Amino acid sequence: MTNLALAALVFAVMHLFISGTTLRDVLIARLGANVYRAAFSIASIAALWWLIQAWVGMRTPQVTALVGVRALAALLMLVAFALVVLGLTTPGPTSVGGERLLDQDDNARGVHRITRHPFLWGVALWAAVHLVFNPEPANLLFFGCFLVVAGYGTFSIDGKRARQFGERWAPYAAKTSNLPFVAVAQGRNKLALGEIGLWRWLIVLAVFGAFAHFHARFFGLPPL
Repeated sequence: MTNLALAALVFAVMHLFISGTTLRDVLIARLGANVYRAAFSIASIAALWWLIQAWVGMRTPQVTALVGVRALAALLMLVAFALVVLGLTTPGPTSVGGERLLDQDDNARGVHRITRHPFLWGVALWAAVHLVFNPEPANLLFFGCFLVVAGYGTFSIDGKRARQFGERWAPYAAKTSNLPFVAVAQGRNKLALGEIGLWRWLIVLAVFGAFAHFHARFFGLPPL
């Protein structure tokens, strides 16, 4: 468990106290943006691999005690997969390299009308569902780490973009929201599901279906 705790700590510290903070700005000023991004990407991949391997070595698959509401868990997981896939396939100003979109009038389209950070909220929901339905000690560390990092990351990225782009960022922030559906509920934006595109929904279903099919083989349990 110590190895898993250390891996989770390193992964969390990297993302909570470096990425998106003023320390990141200092490192970029000294190293240059390209060197920093390369170094941070390599370190992140190494830390993630360590975290996964530590979790695999510690976990003991156990059927959830909440068997009666597994259908709800499956629905929430479908939503999580949708946010992740739509976030990865829909360019936006909060994506890596998406800063150029800040100057476009239609930069809040598709899933970005729902939240500025669809990928991260998808990861957070995925982690939260696993924490609730499988709260074993190893899972609390593993999924808890992802929940904290993803949730905090949404606010961290907002702060980073605001510092970097100032007035260019403000119009986009005004018509979107960090928390899902808040901008829509407040009338600052509206749902336009047709903008997402059928092909993205098909990818969501394909990825979710494949993951559900292979879940038991790779993780020792049927999908939630």
